[in-house]
Amino acid sequence: MPVLVVTGTGTEVGKTVVTAAVAAAARAAGRTVAVLKPAQTGVAPGEPGDVAEVRRLAGDTVTGEELARFPEPLAPGTAAARAGLSPVRPPEIAEAAARLAESHDLVLVEGAGGLLVRLDEEGATLADAARLLDAPVLVVAQAGLGTLNTTALTAEALRARGLRCRGVVIGSWPAAPDLAMRCNLADLPEAAGAPLLGAAPEGAGTLPPESFRRAAPAWLAPELSGTWDAEGFAAAHR
Repeated sequence: MPVLVVTGTGTEVGKTVVTAAVAAAARAAGRTVAVLKPAQTGVAPGEPGDVAEVRRLAGDTVTGEELARFPEPLAPGTAAARAGLSPVRPPEIAEAAARLAESHDLVLVEGAGGLLVRLDEEGATLADAARLLDAPVLVVAQAGLGTLNTTALTAEALRARGLRCRGVVIGSWPAAPDLAMRCNLADLPEAAGAPLLGAAPEGAGTLPPESFRRAAPAWLAPELSGTWDAEGFAAAHR
């Protein structure tokens, strides 16, 4: 099944921008793409959410679907309970992703926050949906100090559940990286037990959509339909 689950090592790590970049690179390679957001939090009815942002950046030829929306910027399970709304559960996510996979070459399932953020009162998580789908998980991580620990913890949680980490993408790579960031280029694959598959430049989400689409393949490795070279990138930042 052509499904890739996208999670982050935490909030505000660049997950939506990376999802859009993967979608844009896949579209540039001639693949049909859908993005599924199981739970959108912190956005009022009628306001654009993460799906709209992915489609704005990657293009409206990307199919977008959102399963649930909760107004407060909280974990989905908490936000649903406080709003008096039904939570979204892993079987719903798996069913929607499988349905989209029937008519698309690639389905990107973008989670909320990190891998183990609770979706409902029973403690279900995005990892449970990935397990139902038997789908690999792409981890979006920060560039700087502290990222090795959160990346290693995310990868360990994946392994403990029998899930495969497809790789790691740095969600925001600055123009002037510090020493820790440069060292992390070599250390992140060790922490994750999976390859480093790209780095989106800082501010990528502010680019005009046409520029974003043209540039996106250069931020991602061939495994994600791009041209980015991990060894060359690391060598350039020694």
